[in-house]
Amino acid sequence: MSSLKVGVIGCGNISSTYLTVMPTFPVLQVVACADLDESRARAQAAKFGIPRACTVAALLADPEIDLVVNLTVPSAHYEVALAALEAGKSVYNEKPLALRREEAAHLLQVARARGLRVGCAPDTFLGAGLQTCRHLLDTGAIGRPLAAVGFMLSRGPESWHPDPEFFYKVGGGPLFDMAPYYLTAFIHLLGPVQRVSGTARISFPTRTVGSGPRRGQTIVVETPTHVVATLEFASGAVATLITSFDVWAHHLPNLEVYGTDGSLQCPDPNTFGGPVRVWHPGTEAWQEKPLLPGPTQNSRGLGVADLAEAILSNRPHRANDEMAYHVLDIMHAILESAASGSAITLTSTCSQPAPAFAEPLATR
Repeated sequence: MSSLKVGVIGCGNISSTYLTVMPTFPVLQVVACADLDESRARAQAAKFGIPRACTVAALLADPEIDLVVNLTVPSAHYEVALAALEAGKSVYNEKPLALRREEAAHLLQVARARGLRVGCAPDTFLGAGLQTCRHLLDTGAIGRPLAAVGFMLSRGPESWHPDPEFFYKVGGGPLFDMAPYYLTAFIHLLGPVQRVSGTARISFPTRTVGSGPRRGQTIVVETPTHVVATLEFASGAVATLITSFDVWAHHLPNLEVYGTDGSLQCPDPNTFGGPVRVWHPGTEAWQEKPLLPGPTQNSRGLGVADLAEAILSNRPHRANDEMAYHVLDIMHAILESAASGSAITLTSTCSQPAPAFAEPLATR
């Protein structure tokens, strides 16, 4: 078998990107899609030439499907992933892996017991930008990493998203929605986190939908919308992370790493490209570095291809469940620290994923 047959569950906004990208990899054959709203599944099947639109139950019962790509809302990630595993299929979840640690741990347990794989977004760290950053760090371009910062500051998604309510419920907010990009990038660059501390607040108790059929409706905010965290890595590096849906404008970088011999300016970890810049003592300006070969455009689905290739070649996959669980654990610990006023030592860890440039993904 040189490819895996894929079924997609969840045909909302993000599915169009996945359904555009995944067919570019010979290792993936998208054969079916499903959604609770069957009309959405039929529309995506027609738009992207998918052979079959069906119910979720029918997709899970299909013995032809090897791998389920779970693009449902966060509150359904655990239920759908568990059903896929129990149906004998490996699964790739959109982030987060699940809402609760217990759910995520159960997914890992079931997958191990059944000899199946679980992958999880984000896969942006597999793009040319962050892979170039990893190469620069691994080759000592800025010496030993000492510290890092990450900033995701915006006014929130309600102005443009047609159905933004889930962003302001438990399992959403800027931390659970956007921090996985930053935390995954940090782990990719610096390794696992061992201790965290945090502060968090709900700055505005309600939000107003600004576009689409729900324009003008009020959303009650149930999760923190401004979160500040300090991350202590097992490597000894320390990072500051701020995620917010409360900021109108700012001049802060997306992500930077500071080393003994210089500084590294990384791209937005929610993207696949650059720019990547390095500053060294004795220079008067940041120097932009050429990117390693790899995707630079929106390539969500890259992690699915890496998972499929890993299954077929019996190697570890990079956007894996161990790292996704560690990211989830970090986010919960940040909020728990904010509530308790004390730093929290993590019980989870993970391996730093192997660089993708050492084993480039095959595309058509």
